[in-house]
Amino acid sequence: MNNILSKNKEIIVDSSKTIYVSSSSDIRITNNSKLIIYSMLLNTSLNINVYLDGEKAEVELHLSTINYDDNNIEVNVYHNNKNTISNIFNHGVNAINNRLNFNINGYIPKESIKSICNQDNQIINIKNGKSTILPKLFIEQIDSLSSHSAYIGKFKDSLIFYLESRGISRINAYKLLIKSFLVPLEIEDESHEYLKNIDFLGGDLFE
Repeated sequence: MNNILSKNKEIIVDSSKTIYVSSSSDIRITNNSKLIIYSMLLNTSLNINVYLDGEKAEVELHLSTINYDDNNIEVNVYHNNKNTISNIFNHGVNAINNRLNFNINGYIPKESIKSICNQDNQIINIKNGKSTILPKLFIEQIDSLSSHSAYIGKFKDSLIFYLESRGISRINAYKLLIKSFLVPLEIEDESHEYLKNIDFLGGDLFE
């Protein structure tokens, strides 16, 4: 993980960096800087505010969470300059019957021409959890690109059946799917503690 400059609970990024965030944060990105954020959460609420303050500032956020209680994830991305880019990927596994809420907001004001704001949001309910996704785009500049997607559901039965047909138990089939869903390949070696949280998921969840 690269060094970051922290001041008054803000993270100020003035070059290309990769960081890990596990608590609520305000992040400001300056000119010609790109920030890649990995946020891997276990049963917690979180608020992240990203301010693309500089021209050609860029953020790529990968947020993963395993949920057992009622929790809220809020991400706000403010395109405060022109030619800024945000790509936001939020993946959650709602393990029991509680509530996991994603509230994801992207803002492009009139002065932020040629900016790009993308969101991809998915929640998998293992049981009958009450999940919601509110993907919102507030776009005032027509010379910009934006998109959002939202999916709430379960793993397809055909995927479980395929893995079981290859001699993998139902419990391990679920755990493999959860790992591939939550943990990006490029950081799998660095996320061994997070993978342990998946391994410890109770077998009764998948019956």
